[in-house]
Amino acid sequence: MKELNGMTALITGGSKGIGYGIAEMLLKEGVNVAITSRHQDAADAAARELSKTGPGKVIGIAADVRDFESQKNAVAKTLETFGQLDVLVANAGVGHFAPITEMTPEQWHETIDTNLTGVFFSLKAAVDALIDSKGYFISIASLAGTNFFPTASAYNASKFGLVGFTQAAMLDLRDAGIKCTTIMPGSVATHFNNHEPKAEEDAWKIQPEDLGQMVVDLLRMNPRTLPSKIEVRPSQTPKK
Repeated sequence: MKELNGMTALITGGSKGIGYGIAEMLLKEGVNVAITSRHQDAADAAARELSKTGPGKVIGIAADVRDFESQKNAVAKTLETFGQLDVLVANAGVGHFAPITEMTPEQWHETIDTNLTGVFFSLKAAVDALIDSKGYFISIASLAGTNFFPTASAYNASKFGLVGFTQAAMLDLRDAGIKCTTIMPGSVATHFNNHEPKAEEDAWKIQPEDLGQMVVDLLRMNPRTLPSKIEVRPSQTPKK
C-alpha cells in the first residue's frame, strides 16, 4: 500500500463542501494540503480549522480558477511552501439552473468558465510539477456529466465536457506517469446551489468525507491500476 505521508495536494475550491472534505481526509494521512478560495479570508478561515485535523500541514490561497495567472500563482505558492506537488484535485465549481429562455449569457459563461475552462487552467498550471512527481490529477465532475436534465443546459454542458476533458487528459498524460481520474458524485451534503446542509435531512446523501476517503483510496492504489472514471451515488433514496 502506498505511503501518503509527506505528499502534497492542491485542492481548488477547498474552503468548504467536497473540497474541504477531501482536504480533511488527506491531512489525516499526513498529506500537506493547499486549498484555494476566491477570497483569502475564506481560505485562511478554512485552513485554520483544517489545521486541527491531522499531521499534515495546510495553507490557504486566494485564487480564481477562471484566471490562468491566478492558477499559476497557486501552484507556485504550493511549491514554494511544500517543495513539491503530487496531487491536483480540481474541485471548484458553480451551478446556475434555469431553462434556456431564462439562462443569461453571464450565467452560462460563469458556469463554463469555472467548471470546464477553470479545470484546464488548473491542470495546465500544474502539469509540469505533476510530471516531475509522477503525480495524480483528480477532477470532481458530477452524475450530471452523464445524465442530462431540464434547466441544466450550462451545468450539463460543463460536466459532460469535464468528463471528456479528464479522460482525454488521462490518455495524453499516462505515459508521463500522471494518473487521471474523474469522480462523478450524485447528491452530496454541501452548500452547493445555495443549499443549507442539515444533518438529519441530508443524512441519506453522500457526505464530503466519503469522497475524501475515495481520494485517499485512489492514491493508495497500486500504480499499475487506474480507475479512470467513477460514478458515485447515495446507497439509498431519501425517505419521504
